[in-house]
Amino acid sequence: MLGFLITIHTIVSILLVTSILMQASQGGGLAGSFGGQASNAILGSRGTASLLSKITTWLAVVFMALAILISLVGSAVSSGTGSSVLQEAVEEGALTPGADLSLPAVPVEPSNDQ
Repeated sequence: MLGFLITIHTIVSILLVTSILMQASQGGGLAGSFGGQASNAILGSRGTASLLSKITTWLAVVFMALAILISLVGSAVSSGTGSSVLQEAVEEGALTPGADLSLPAVPVEPSNDQ
């Protein structure tokens, strides 16, 4: 389920970036290089702008909703199946309050590489 949501989120992200780049800015934008001039001729310049604005708005809403949904599903999956690494260490007895966590001392032997 989580993988499916992430895939849909990626597709929506790509469509959102594309719709933003298709909009004509003050400098002309990339609308002309992707065939924006043809859509201006068919729909009229105002019709294209309002259509792209509506598409961008809806894609942004879907993007945010999917981000929240992925966050909720991801937290439910991680909290339902696993626990904290620290919690597991305490349960195994490897980490007890007041335990000495220093590294063991290893004697250093002089080397005779000359």
